Amino acid sequence: MAPEQSNRLISQEARARILVVDDEPRLVSSLASLLRGCGYDVTEANGGKHACELIEIQRFDLALLDLRMPEVDGFAVMAYLENQQPECGSIVISGESSFTAVSRALRRGALDYIRKPFDPEELIATVKGVAGKQSLLKAHEHIQVRLEKSEALHRYIVNSSPDIVFMLDADGRFCFINSKVESLLGYKPVELCGKHFRHILDDRDVAKGIYALNAPNINADNPRTLEIRLKTRGSRRATRHFEITAFPIDPQPWTYNSRTRGGGNGQNASYYGTARDVTERKEAEAFINFQAYHDLLTRLPNRALFKDRLELAITHARRARQQLAVMFLDLDRFKVINDTLGHAMGDRLLQAVTHRLEGCLRKGDTLSRFGGDEFTLLLPSVHGNEDASQIARKLIKTLKAPFLLGEHEVFVGVSIGISIFPEAGDTMEQLIQNADIAMYNVKARGKDSYRFFSESMSIDSTNRLHLERDLRLALERGELRVFYQPQVCAATDQILGLEALVRWQHPERGLLYPRDFLSLAEETKLISQLSEQVLDQACKDVTEWIRSGHPELRLAVNLSPVEVEHPRFVETLMDRVKENRFPPGNLEIEITENVIMNDLEQISQKLRELADLGIRIAIDDFGTGYSSLNYLHRLPIHTLKVDQSFVQAIRSGEDDACIVNAIVAMAHGLKLEIVAEGVETDKQLEYLRTLGCHQVQGFFYGPALPAAEISKLLAQSTVRAAVIG
Repeated sequence: MAPEQSNRLISQEARARILVVDDEPRLVSSLASLLRGCGYDVTEANGGKHACELIEIQRFDLALLDLRMPEVDGFAVMAYLENQQPECGSIVISGESSFTAVSRALRRGALDYIRKPFDPEELIATVKGVAGKQSLLKAHEHIQVRLEKSEALHRYIVNSSPDIVFMLDADGRFCFINSKVESLLGYKPVELCGKHFRHILDDRDVAKGIYALNAPNINADNPRTLEIRLKTRGSRRATRHFEITAFPIDPQPWTYNSRTRGGGNGQNASYYGTARDVTERKEAEAFINFQAYHDLLTRLPNRALFKDRLELAITHARRARQQLAVMFLDLDRFKVINDTLGHAMGDRLLQAVTHRLEGCLRKGDTLSRFGGDEFTLLLPSVHGNEDASQIARKLIKTLKAPFLLGEHEVFVGVSIGISIFPEAGDTMEQLIQNADIAMYNVKARGKDSYRFFSESMSIDSTNRLHLERDLRLALERGELRVFYQPQVCAATDQILGLEALVRWQHPERGLLYPRDFLSLAEETKLISQLSEQVLDQACKDVTEWIRSGHPELRLAVNLSPVEVEHPRFVETLMDRVKENRFPPGNLEIEITENVIMNDLEQISQKLRELADLGIRIAIDDFGTGYSSLNYLHRLPIHTLKVDQSFVQAIRSGEDDACIVNAIVAMAHGLKLEIVAEGVETDKQLEYLRTLGCHQVQGFFYGPALPAAEISKLLAQSTVRAAVIG
């Protein structure tokens, strides 16, 4: 066969690297030329020693060598080759033909034996056969290595998987499960193998799990994926959520390796699946959902969830022809407590209020935090106003008891507005809005009570909105006026003090009195700005009169509970006094008993600070509130103002004036000054003089007057002469 033909017969895999070894250079050269002609990569070695040197630095697939060579013979080369390159085969080409030599060569690892002189075609055929066999062996070894790597990768994936990997037989029993099940659920793999998979399913999901695996369209290309709850072993942890992916497989033995950690060997497996722990994701989703529909401070439903439930309740009530009630609750005095004690205490108060309110509810009622200190309450299936009234009274009563916040004992009340479906509205927006209107109606009438919505309230509400807008403009445009009512010495008819009273010169309605707008100013938080303007103007006017010859003239101002209860009340008041350069000793502030008793500890401290700065303290409308001798004795009070209702009771004898008698006697005993309000007749004045009442004020000396008129009165010797004359 020609070399070209031989070359064509040799495949790419057969073009091996061949080492030719002999001590005869001509033979080496001839063999090398013959093999190169067949496409082999040939290296020549002249003798055994040279061959060993080449073996150290090059890699060979096949060696053709002689046995008899000086220094290092063929057997030594074969031994060296076996030690250095065991994967390299060898063919002996030798003149030795004895059985012993051939046998020894084959025992040493020779793959074939060719006698000299050799037939070139026989040699080429032998080399080709041996090289092909070597190529097949190497390919087999390569495949084995790849299989081992693939198996190792499979073991690594199964053993290191963050998920539970399992196999089930046709009856749904575990026939393999990896060791991840122990860290996630607490079961040892051997415990579960042979048991039905329902053994670890939460009881609520057993039917769901069985149905999923028996679905008709489940296959390897369309696996079944579902979220399901699995039980943990014992009670170490709660039930956990898993995402299961499973599909059927052809029944066949599954190659099991002892190095795959887990239980079972996968024999007779019919289903393959994985279980991924999604508990944290489910908990995060639940928390996000809770955040979207609940108030995190009180854990109550928020505005969105309340409206959703109200919509459903309205639909049900309309269908069943039933009534339902919506309550709008607003805490009284919460802002004062929050500003005084801080937001942390305010939050604790809201939580405590929530706990008490929840104790008053029926099953099925919905209490919601609408925002700030406002709550809404849905009462489905009420039988009329009395059902709602009963709940409202319980809510008011439960909040009357004091709340203990740290070392502070605080009191709050609640104003409740109620709207009934369908009388007060047949939509969600109407019911909430009308309950809100009714609540503000309660606020305007003294707080800490409840009222049902009526149509007249809606009209009042519209008017109040317009009035609020006008009041804001009035503060910007300077439409407020200060009038003064003299406080007169009962014995001499001389003016000792002036009480500053606000009036509003409305551009359309004319002169408005405090009863027309002060409650609105308190509700809208405009009272502080209003009081600031009144106090500034009064200080300027009275300062001029003091400088013009009336150094003892006293300015009396009424202060709103909202102002007095504010944490910075003392600082704010003194800032106004200093800015207007008004002498503190000429200022007297008037507050009611109720303001003091609402928070005796805090108010007492503020009044002491003001008294230390020279400010006088007067109790307004005395006798209509607590009238406690204890606080009168403890506080730095200078003046008691007898309410006009008691003065007006003075008619024909002492029986009609018994309360005035008691108040005056009390003031004398406590060494306090007395101012009687509402004096309108000579008889009342004379009676008060007889009792020893120090000062009086009222229409007997004329109505409250603007500053220009007061200047004229002060120019007279006595106020009575000015009025009569």
